[in-house]
Amino acid sequence: MQPYVTLNIKDEVGYIEFFHPEQNAMPTENLKKLEKTIVEAGANEVIKVIVLQSGGDRTFCAGASFKELVEIENMESGTQFFSGFANVINAIRLCPKLIIGRVQGKVVGGGVGLVAATDYCLATQFASIKLSELSIGIGPFVIEPAVSRKIGKAAMSQMTINAETFYGAQWAKEKGLYAGVYDSIEALDETVKTLATKLSTYNPKALQQIKQVFWEGTSHWDTLLLERAKISGKLVLSKFTKERLKRFK
Repeated sequence: MQPYVTLNIKDEVGYIEFFHPEQNAMPTENLKKLEKTIVEAGANEVIKVIVLQSGGDRTFCAGASFKELVEIENMESGTQFFSGFANVINAIRLCPKLIIGRVQGKVVGGGVGLVAATDYCLATQFASIKLSELSIGIGPFVIEPAVSRKIGKAAMSQMTINAETFYGAQWAKEKGLYAGVYDSIEALDETVKTLATKLSTYNPKALQQIKQVFWEGTSHWDTLLLERAKISGKLVLSKFTKERLKRFK
């Protein structure tokens, strides 16, 4: 199957779905498409609420594309690569519609940032999370503001330091990343549909205003996340990281 990003509208709910055959890893092209689609959905007057989901039934998002990561050879391309998740997170933040995250499986690295950026997130019991960046010589710099905002600095640092450890869905719920955890994808989908349908009947101006309240104090993220991308863009060129990435070639 080929990578894709799609937008389907049903009953005034915009369902944005991304997919990549490599465990829903996110190469630059998919990130650009996802950013564009979120912006388009936010501007579509037919859509009252958005659901962000991924294809497949095992992994929500495996983070950045390692195939692209190992090919980075200079600071410019490194910064551009890590800016992909920064731009998507900012698109979610600035979108005038509430965005519900639907997480059916494991979430790694940058994917945790996407989940944390959604306004309300529901998951299955299989949706464990991991921040693996330190183990390859970089760090979750770009997504840190979104993740820390949702689960706090203590939990963020715990995940970052234990970079090779998956934390279970219930742990993520206790920390505030997930609002609910369900036994099956079917139960998850039913709950997401019910919530999205209900929200679509609410006053859209009220929804827009409350989202602005949710995101108060984050206007500096336009520059902050790109500055963080430069940090990762430099670290990925280090001898240490290059040696660690050889295993992925």
